[in-house]
Amino acid sequence: MKGGGQADPVTGKDEDAMKYSYYPGCTLRNKAKALDDYARASALALGFELAEIQDWQCCGGVYPLGSDEIATKLSSVRALNDAKEKGQDLVTLCSACHHVIKRVNDDMKHAEDIRDRANNYMELKEPYAGETTVLHFLEVLRDRIGFDNLREKVTAPLTGKRIGAYYGCLLLRPGKILGFDDPENPTIMEDFIRAIGAEPVIYPYRNECCGGYISLKEKELAKGMCDKILCSAAGFGADLLITACPLCMYNLKKSTGTSIPVSYFTELLAAALGVKEEVDGR
Repeated sequence: MKGGGQADPVTGKDEDAMKYSYYPGCTLRNKAKALDDYARASALALGFELAEIQDWQCCGGVYPLGSDEIATKLSSVRALNDAKEKGQDLVTLCSACHHVIKRVNDDMKHAEDIRDRANNYMELKEPYAGETTVLHFLEVLRDRIGFDNLREKVTAPLTGKRIGAYYGCLLLRPGKILGFDDPENPTIMEDFIRAIGAEPVIYPYRNECCGGYISLKEKELAKGMCDKILCSAAGFGADLLITACPLCMYNLKKSTGTSIPVSYFTELLAAALGVKEEVDGR
């Protein structure tokens, strides 16, 4: 990212470097609006800006596995190139959007055939070749803000809360491409929970699939998978679960396995930073 601005009083970093291109995605415009609203308010409280990309298009929601499938990757390439032209990193929130865009970016960086064909479709100032860094909002908190700095900004710590992190599939796998965390033993969300003053609960099903894309066709199978996740978390003493995935939220909330509540991690972040009531009152 470009520098040259004044130092941010919280992080000591260049203010220009605290501005990110932001890709919200379709679901954050409707069913998952809370995930987006709390994130924007929290970002301002932490001293960084999410500058929404103009005229972004749906990422497709599913990464196309066919190597000859180009058309469904182009919206991701447009968003990535827009961030490149601004000299900014690209931040996402939705687990599915992050998964798709990160993998398309890897294609553009390492798969010459895909890169050439995608660029042939685009009208760009110069070919895009995977130059943009793609970050999940949680990675911004960990790697750019720092959890120690986040802890210092908390005004209403969630002391006494026992919170289980639910990662799901899309943030973690494939591990080498996404590079988000250890896919078998992730820690980023537990570190986040500690930073906002709560106690993380480690339970066996935190990175197991919720049934995501089979939830419409195989409802009972998906329900059984969600029941196992929630019962596992409750059995290890969690008061609630947090997630970054709108699809996981949808599935987990439909489960009747337990009464354990599920929230977006950004809602708890906004509460800890003292901006949740402001968002709720809009």
